[in-house]
Amino acid sequence: MCALGPGQGLCGFVCFLAPRRFHHSLTNNNRWIRERSHESYAKNYSVVFPYDEPLAGRNMRKDPLHVELLRQGCVFQERHGWERPGWFNPQSEAPILDYDFYGAYGHRSHEDYAYSRLLSDEYTFDFPPHHKIIRNECLTCRNALALFDMSYFGKFYLVGPEARKAADWLFTADVRKAPGATVYTCMLNKRGGVESDLTVSPIEPGSQSTALAPSFKGDGYYLAIGGAVAQHNWCHITTALQDGKFRCRLIDQSEELGMISVQGPFSRTVLQEVLDTDLSNEAFPFSTHKLVKAAGCTARAMRLSFVGEMGWELHVPKAHCVRVYRAVMEAGAKHGITNAGYRAIDSLSIEKGYRHWHADLRPDDTPLEAGLAFTCKLKSNSPFLGREAVEAQKATGIFRRLVCFTIDEKVPMFGLEAIWRNNQVVGHVRRADFGHTINKTIAYGYIRDPDGGPVSLEYVKSGEYALERMGIAYPAKAHTRSPFDPDNKRVKGIY
Repeated sequence: MCALGPGQGLCGFVCFLAPRRFHHSLTNNNRWIRERSHESYAKNYSVVFPYDEPLAGRNMRKDPLHVELLRQGCVFQERHGWERPGWFNPQSEAPILDYDFYGAYGHRSHEDYAYSRLLSDEYTFDFPPHHKIIRNECLTCRNALALFDMSYFGKFYLVGPEARKAADWLFTADVRKAPGATVYTCMLNKRGGVESDLTVSPIEPGSQSTALAPSFKGDGYYLAIGGAVAQHNWCHITTALQDGKFRCRLIDQSEELGMISVQGPFSRTVLQEVLDTDLSNEAFPFSTHKLVKAAGCTARAMRLSFVGEMGWELHVPKAHCVRVYRAVMEAGAKHGITNAGYRAIDSLSIEKGYRHWHADLRPDDTPLEAGLAFTCKLKSNSPFLGREAVEAQKATGIFRRLVCFTIDEKVPMFGLEAIWRNNQVVGHVRRADFGHTINKTIAYGYIRDPDGGPVSLEYVKSGEYALERMGIAYPAKAHTRSPFDPDNKRVKGIY
């Protein structure tokens, strides 16, 4: 009887979190379950290196550009079943082979396995051997342009008679905009913690249903969400819709649409050859979207950036993705376009101060603590999920704050390093990467006042900081604005 209570609690915990963590295409697949279970056991006592990837349960979810990018040396990462581009190896292809169970159970181990060898090369807590390749991807994006395949993103539609009412409740920002606008927003839990950050784009109702425009009456919104947390978002939204009894539908088109992001100073010049619409600042300002023709194919173009550059995302039906991709690469060849992956995105985005949900944003972090108060419609009277908790925190003060740090010493950091302020530990690093443009290591972490007081901007500015890596404390500088382009000129096309 003593174990009954904890057992019930554990059961409830698993039943609540498992559907949010894993996509049904994985949990319903015996091969994925068998392989991942074995590898988890086989590597149970292995050192966890920062850039390691699983060899089991791979190639479960491939986007429309998978084969095209593989031929160009793409080294893939696995995120929730999706194969997404990590970085591009200029030497050769690195296909992911069937799982060999590390030679166990009568399986023959792969010989000369290029993908596994590339992973092994990065088993280090120093800068990885492919650091210069990723640096080139980053700097080409900053100085010319890069193409990012972000097709693994979650792509949902929220539509129906009460979609606007549901959107008002779900999203912290005011999304009551005309079709054509795109809004960056958060979704919160009742404690005011951030369950998601995403973009929401109002769309026109239609009668003919396609992947780019579902058939609906009433109001509609297109939601673009990081692929690694898409399932978590789906569960959060559907739970809120059920609890509120909203008369609307949530439609998942993630598998039907690809997402090609073209970013950099020459993105407008190149895309103007591919798209049939005026891309000037006046005709297509930042944070807007429209249906266009891309290489003769209908696509939704969105002027957004997750790397801090002028650029557009092209949301393309999967049947046309390769055609659009090739057209962009052909038009960009004379301007030095390159393929780039998520290792580059991690570096570019941390330079710009863009948040990553699961790292510097979690369900126990609030928008006020994370520097995202601007996403909350607190000046309006519109209720939203978590508003009361955010208002209560605003009234009592912020006792924990996310801060950006840079160090001049050329050493890598990966997260969990201690943050020292005036010779006292005040927190730990949540996320870190090397910023190739500013040529410094950048880290983000939440800090507290050891005396229990509020953490104001003045408190942040007044301290002397150090970040401790493997027992060595490196002097650090705290920033209250992003260390790269703090005035947001580049995303607006001002170079």
